[in-house]
Amino acid sequence: MPTHVPVFIATTLLLAMLPGASQALMIRQVLEGGRRTLRGTLAGNATGFLLWSTAAAAGLSAVLLSSPTAYAALRIAGGVVLMILGVKTLRTALTTVSTRPPCEGGRRTGFAGGYLTGLSTNLGNPKAGVFAVSVLPQFVTAKGPVFLSTVALGALWALVSASWYMALTWAVGRGRALVSRPTALRGLSVTTGVVLLGLGAAVAAG
Repeated sequence: MPTHVPVFIATTLLLAMLPGASQALMIRQVLEGGRRTLRGTLAGNATGFLLWSTAAAAGLSAVLLSSPTAYAALRIAGGVVLMILGVKTLRTALTTVSTRPPCEGGRRTGFAGGYLTGLSTNLGNPKAGVFAVSVLPQFVTAKGPVFLSTVALGALWALVSASWYMALTWAVGRGRALVSRPTALRGLSVTTGVVLLGLGAAVAAG
């Protein structure tokens, strides 16, 4: 069954707040794609989280039930990943943080186009894959339905991330100048980096 749900929510929220491909995509969609495209992008991004967690759950059940040592290795690896993300975030805070998304050809519009864009961006995001494989498993115990618990955490992961992106895009629509200020993003990066380092150390220590 899932454990430490509040910590899991905090961790996934911090990961969603990290500047990256998904965040840049959401900002681009709210500024250029329109509401239908943004909704499709949010749905596609959430679907990607569910697919990542389901894939992790498919192999996680056997690992947890057969090898406590392997589970401990996953837990330590997850903590290391969080700490590495924290260090990278702090490094990013020392430079100018840009919310401008990378240029892409053939921008898709409409709900279906936004959905495909959000899904492909999520599935192509190594951060999501690494989190699903090495971090998410340490929030699940071997007691209870491991597969269903992992998928449930994946659904919670998708919900938390979608909630953050909805709040972010709302803020962008209301006050573009404030959200895009490098100083505001730098402060967010510093705070996020420090917290990720602490969480990573706690996860690795069990």
